[in-house]
Amino acid sequence: MIVKSAEFICSNSQVSKLPPPVKAEYAFIGRSNVGKSSLINTLTGKKGLAKTSQTPGKTQLINHFLINESWYIVDLPGYGYARASKTEKAKWDKFIHTYLDKRESLQCVMVLIDSRLEPQKIDLEFCNWLGEKGLSFVLVFTKVDKQSSIKTDQGIAKFRKALLATFDEMPQFFITSSETQQGREEILEFIDVVNQNFEVPVFLGSPLERGREE
Repeated sequence: MIVKSAEFICSNSQVSKLPPPVKAEYAFIGRSNVGKSSLINTLTGKKGLAKTSQTPGKTQLINHFLINESWYIVDLPGYGYARASKTEKAKWDKFIHTYLDKRESLQCVMVLIDSRLEPQKIDLEFCNWLGEKGLSFVLVFTKVDKQSSIKTDQGIAKFRKALLATFDEMPQFFITSSETQQGREEILEFIDVVNQNFEVPVFLGSPLERGREE
C-alpha cells in the first residue's frame, strides 16, 4: 500500500462523538511510551502527524487520522501510566473499552509491545481481555533497533510462551522499528488486505453505533 494522504480529523473523549463508522478503523494501543506515536508517523510517512512525547500518558484522547481518504488509524491512550490518578485511569479504561467493544467499523486492534522488556502483566491482561471479547488483534513489537535480532527473537519467544498460557495460538505479529522503518510495509500490506473485505456496518440507530461528527 502506498500512503498518499494522512490527516488528523478529530480528538474525542466520548465515543458518541466519534466520526460515523463508515470507514475501516485500526486502533493502535499499548503501554505508555511504547513508541505508538512514532510508529503511526512512520506508517503514514508524516513526521509529526501523531504527537510524540517523552512524557508517558501524553495521549489522553481517541485520535482519528484519515488515511488515503478511505480508512482510519485510531490512536488510543496508553495504558499502565503509574502517575495517572485512579480516577483518571478508570475514566480512560471505560471509554477505551467502550470504543473497542462497541465500535462496529473497528477491524483490528494493533497491540504494541516493547520488544526489549520481559512479558508485562498489563500487556498480557489486555490481550486476554481482547480475546474474551472476541476482538481481532495483532501484536506489534516495537523498538527492535535498540537491541540485537537475537534478543528480539528471545523476547518474542518469552511473550509467546506467556500468552499461550491462555491462548490456543500466538496471534499474528509484526516486528518494527520507527528508526529503520522495519515492519512498515508488512503492516500496511496487512491493513490493505483487511480493507478489501470491509463492509459498511448497518446502523441500528443508537448514538454509539451511529457516531456523529462534532
